[in-house]
Amino acid sequence: MNITKYTQIVEPSWLERPSPQVAPDLVGCTMVRQLADGQILRGMIVETEAYGPNDPACHAYRRRTARNEVMFGPAGRSYVYLIYGRYYCLNIVTDQESVPSAVLIRALQFESVPSSIELSPVLKLARIAAGPGKLCQILQIDLSLNAQVLQIGQPLWLEHRHPQFAPDIVQTTRIGLSQGADLPWRWYLRNCPAVSKL
Repeated sequence: MNITKYTQIVEPSWLERPSPQVAPDLVGCTMVRQLADGQILRGMIVETEAYGPNDPACHAYRRRTARNEVMFGPAGRSYVYLIYGRYYCLNIVTDQESVPSAVLIRALQFESVPSSIELSPVLKLARIAAGPGKLCQILQIDLSLNAQVLQIGQPLWLEHRHPQFAPDIVQTTRIGLSQGADLPWRWYLRNCPAVSKL
């Protein structure tokens, strides 16, 4: 399936649902990144995790802060944060305004990448975005892209999966959490080599 041939844009209204509903529906959609030089990178979303209200693993669980402010805003914006002091993570804000809810994009699958990205036997095409930190590195995403509206003309937008693409999705628990680890709010494309942790 060529992920570059179907370009129906994901509108904010489609994301105005609880994150556990949106997260599996995003698997198979395309994340599009337009760089400052006009270059466009496209990767199919193959792994997601949901975070929402009353979820102890959610950044907005305890209180509203400057860091998580965008999670309380309208759906269809990016929520970018830094972990371990060096890796960025990209989330898509979902649900109704004032309801803190987001979907973490954990992995992307690329059909090709620009020649400026050097692949090697160690860094294979299938694994270049196999994890939230890796995909942000490839897409050149940092805190400057936090709270961006996801639409054409902006640095990031989403495109729906092809209507003929029926993904075989696995639902399981989220990865690397100390709280809320029992919630089955992680979804990934079965047998996909680009998933962060098989």
